[in-house]
Amino acid sequence: MAAIESPGKIMNEPNREEMQSALFAQLVMQQANLAMMLLGQTPNPETGETMRDLESAQLFIGQLEMLEAKTKGNLNAQEAALLKQTLMSLRMTFVEAVNAPAPKPAEAAAAPAVAQTAEGAQEKSPSAESADEDQSGKRFSKKYS
Repeated sequence: MAAIESPGKIMNEPNREEMQSALFAQLVMQQANLAMMLLGQTPNPETGETMRDLESAQLFIGQLEMLEAKTKGNLNAQEAALLKQTLMSLRMTFVEAVNAPAPKPAEAAAAPAVAQTAEGAQEKSPSAESADEDQSGKRFSKKYS
């Protein structure tokens, strides 16, 4: 009876190469989705808010570039095409994000406290900080431009 079940399992289960290919695609897409979220293109699934952190997005793009360099010649045609297209799309989106205007004041107010520089915090009194929230958000985004 074991001989009868064995061929059925082999036919239904993906082989090792297919499994690794699927895991590779999942890794590439996971990194790309995180980069897109940090570029402000997709909302954070936990908070529903969009955010822009170009430095962190660049890190994820760099990881995919490293993956491309380290796997060169070891990928099948589909894997290589997926990685190449993903990187091309992320690079274009990154350039657009760098050239885009600063986030809206509502988005800047939602940014973490790290958005304010030490110099800006020392120059302003607490009451002036709340009145000038829009400008502090703009200064933060200009650092990455």
